[in-house]
Amino acid sequence: MTPRNTICLWYDGSALEAAQFYALTFPDSHVGRVIHAPADFPSGRQGDVLTVEFTVMGIPCLGLNGGPAFRHSEAFSFQVATDDQAETDRLWDAIVGHGGQASACGWCKDRWGLSWQITPRVLTAALADPDRDAARRAFEAMMTMTKIDIAAIEAARAG
Repeated sequence: MTPRNTICLWYDGSALEAAQFYALTFPDSHVGRVIHAPADFPSGRQGDVLTVEFTVMGIPCLGLNGGPAFRHSEAFSFQVATDDQAETDRLWDAIVGHGGQASACGWCKDRWGLSWQITPRVLTAALADPDRDAARRAFEAMMTMTKIDIAAIEAARAG
């Protein structure tokens, strides 16, 4: 059954490769139906992969091979809540190490330009701490990081 709401992500011919990477990298992710173009289109030929249905951590997505006209931007990102440093490191390293790019404060881009926030739950809890000084210290620590270091966030929060 097709979901009523699906995130459509635009790719320049690499939607299937991206979907396969996400399915191998993230839990509760898989590649579904692949639809091939029934005729030539502006950025492809009959028989090329046109769309790929996939799920990323339970979120239904559609990869559209629409060509080079549009690129991903930080205006859209997947935010992935992690439970510990090992999970944070594994996901970060998979994205950045597979041709991606590190950014700041837990953000990175995959090789297709899609932005990801690899966000430990400890960070979210620290930023929401009712002790506003603890939250400020954790926030200031985060602002100096690329990949989030949970021990450093916890130390900053504790003071």
